[in-house]
Amino acid sequence: MSAVPAVPAAHCENCGAPVSARYCSACGQRLEPPVHSVWHFTKVAFEDLTHADSRLWRTLTALLFKPGYLTREFLAGRRARYLPPVRLYLVLSVVFFLAASATHGERQVVRIHSYEHGAPGESAEGRAERLCRNEYYNGPWKERFHQACVRSALDNGRSLEEAFLHNLPRAMFLFLPLLAAAMMLVYRRPRHYYVEHLLLFLHNHAFVFLIAMLAWAAGALLPVAAGTALRTAVFIYVLWYVYRSMRVVYGQGRALTFAKLLPLSFFYLASGVLMLAITSIYSVLTL
Repeated sequence: MSAVPAVPAAHCENCGAPVSARYCSACGQRLEPPVHSVWHFTKVAFEDLTHADSRLWRTLTALLFKPGYLTREFLAGRRARYLPPVRLYLVLSVVFFLAASATHGERQVVRIHSYEHGAPGESAEGRAERLCRNEYYNGPWKERFHQACVRSALDNGRSLEEAFLHNLPRAMFLFLPLLAAAMMLVYRRPRHYYVEHLLLFLHNHAFVFLIAMLAWAAGALLPVAAGTALRTAVFIYVLWYVYRSMRVVYGQGRALTFAKLLPLSFFYLASGVLMLAITSIYSVLTL
């Protein structure tokens, strides 16, 4: 009886380790034939986007419709099925602010008007100096503020707007640890780890980025009245989402959760205003 020839073991093209299943046990890369045609590449890409096990769609669906679920799953150790929280937040924040920058004409940070008529033939630089000549500020960095005023007047505030939108994502990312610290004061008993609060804010802010972009897209296709109704519905849903996420993650009753949500909301608004003010000043000074 002739021996059956041994089938050579497959090896991972990424790390070279032997692969006995669909995924490499050493690096996690999926075992698949090389891409030799556009058709095969399209099939692989379509499978990645639509496969039932795709982490992207599973994560986004849970993020939109299951408040607190992703945070609870992560804390319970069930993490492989979903995108990591920090990566999810960073990706959605980048897409969100890119979308905001692309539609800057609808959401202007600053606009400069001239109510005084200059001399005939006045240059753009002369107009800018005239507009900023009577500024009533004698505090620190006066010269820096004057230079920023002149530059903003030259381009009607576009450079300041771009600087603000560039700095805002960083400021919001630094804003999250402050919120998590405030959450520790509210949830002292039973004791929770700081990272639990930070994870909840990462997921909730990622949710806000996602639903805001969806609302922008839907509002662009709707009449004005329907767009206003949509924004109102989204605002109410965001409020309920935050409340519900706190109940799911911390497991406390309705009344107690609502009682904790109120001071947290006031702290969020106050610190948010402070963050925007600091970001604005920083944007001016670095213009």
